[in-house]
Amino acid sequence: MAGSPRPAMVPPALNGSVVPPPPPRAAVVAAGDARAMAAMAALPPGPLSPPGGGAADAAGPEGAEGLFVLLGAGLAAASHPLLYVKLLVQVGHEPLPPTIGRNVLGRKVLYLPGFFTYARHIVEVDGKRGLFRGLTPRLISSTLSTITRGSVKKAFPLEDMEHVSNQDDVKTSLRKVVRETSHEMMMQCVSRVVSHPLHVISMRCMVQFVGREVKYSGVFSAIGRIFKEEGILGFFVGLVPHVLGDVIFLWCCNLLAHFINTYAVDDNFSQASVIRSYTKFVMGIAVSMLTYPFLLVGDLMAVNNCGLRAGLPPYAPAFASWIHCWRYLSAQGQLFRGSSLLFRRAPIPASFPMD
Repeated sequence: MAGSPRPAMVPPALNGSVVPPPPPRAAVVAAGDARAMAAMAALPPGPLSPPGGGAADAAGPEGAEGLFVLLGAGLAAASHPLLYVKLLVQVGHEPLPPTIGRNVLGRKVLYLPGFFTYARHIVEVDGKRGLFRGLTPRLISSTLSTITRGSVKKAFPLEDMEHVSNQDDVKTSLRKVVRETSHEMMMQCVSRVVSHPLHVISMRCMVQFVGREVKYSGVFSAIGRIFKEEGILGFFVGLVPHVLGDVIFLWCCNLLAHFINTYAVDDNFSQASVIRSYTKFVMGIAVSMLTYPFLLVGDLMAVNNCGLRAGLPPYAPAFASWIHCWRYLSAQGQLFRGSSLLFRRAPIPASFPMD
């Protein structure tokens, strides 16, 4: 990720002007998930340090990579309570009853607890430290992902192609997008495979909240238990939907941004360069919602039928494959369960008074 010895530069716009710096990359990594690392590729490369240089420049590429590792670990820790609550919602754990509210039309609706109410419940049960259950393996997973991406980038550097300056070179521009996306896909897939075993352990540590189990109490003991009970394949359950989601996310995001920048943004528009610099960022947010079912299925498969209550009936049947899990969620209308943690609507019973 930050392993390239050449400092990243702000790319020129298609009309020859300079593109303003893109949104901060830290904002994209805030999710702490490998998909967030893939989302960084959707942003145009921005400067890694102020014009005057900085600590990362003084330390060289290794220092820059170490800075990204520390930044990723810090953001993973800060965002962990959010992902913890999200995972509990994904597995269907609803310990608090819904509340009655009204929608914009004034009709009564049932709302499930949002993030803050859910987090407050976790604190009441486990204390404030309980919000960081499963953080250690997640930090290791995030670090492995960052280091792996940097190592792959060093081992297989992508030679820069000449930047397209006008719409007459559409084929050249498209070849560049395909080449860069293929390179990014390789880095993402390798980092996902390397970091996934720790992701599985982190997921299982967190869902122990549902049944109050202590089966996975540490990283090394969890590794030994998974290997003993499930073999080497136990570390890679849920890997396929995660990889598919990453690949679809990268290609859709980059290609959509390319076609929008090429055909929809007029060079005569005074703010064309600004729009182009933010297109991939906006596309990343939109496409991540469309690929969310892959993330959900992958997380559910990571905890399914592993001896924990959250992975057994009544929360979920024992799935034969991730396709079985997908079909089950689709039939239940739950493919986007957990995608929103602020305004969560509950199904309204037939006897519920609507007036």
